[in-house]
Amino acid sequence: MITQLKKHLLDEFGIDFQNDAYLLEAFTHASYVNEHPKEKLKYYERIEFLGDAVIQLCVSEYLFARYPNLPEGKLSKLRSAMVCEDSFSKFAQECHFDEYILLGKGEEKANARQRSSLLCDIFEAFIGALYLDQGKAAVEQFINRVVFPKIDLGWFATYMDHKTELQELLQQSGTRQIVYSMVSEEGPDNAKTYVMQVSVDGEFIGQGAGHSKKAAEQMAAYAALQRLK
Repeated sequence: MITQLKKHLLDEFGIDFQNDAYLLEAFTHASYVNEHPKEKLKYYERIEFLGDAVIQLCVSEYLFARYPNLPEGKLSKLRSAMVCEDSFSKFAQECHFDEYILLGKGEEKANARQRSSLLCDIFEAFIGALYLDQGKAAVEQFINRVVFPKIDLGWFATYMDHKTELQELLQQSGTRQIVYSMVSEEGPDNAKTYVMQVSVDGEFIGQGAGHSKKAAEQMAAYAALQRLK
């Protein structure tokens, strides 16, 4: 398994692991260790603990630098959306990490390989292993490729202040008149969908939808940012 995993990491991410023991520990489940006592293996939980701390730091540093005017509360909400089980499990699947987990027979039959909580743990454990093997710079390079691009793809749009980011971008060249206006609203009162558009100095630059006017404005600002960038 380790040989195939190392080849995958090298081919897909340019990561050449030096210490196989870190990688083996990160991808080994306790059930496998229990079924193979003679191999004297370690399972991922300790190295996952380290990986969680490392990725929390890397994400915090990135958000702090990218959004200099975003208040602490909103930075925390965005970080929480990025550093969570749902996000990490998706990252793990996208990286095909699920294919390389060493599981016991019972866990394999229970389809644990696709369990969201396990995939999250394995992703964090991999980060811990990479940190131990090659340091923080290697971790940053990896998450710059795997995690941070998802911000621009809109994965965390509902947690971000796109309106402020758009305003800062547009006003770099002086005062601009930014106006949000409603295009339409549809659906019953308890489940309305609003469509908002944003214009600058009278020129349309983006449109978005949401279940509240504020959410639709954020999505319109996000669409405008993608167009302008």
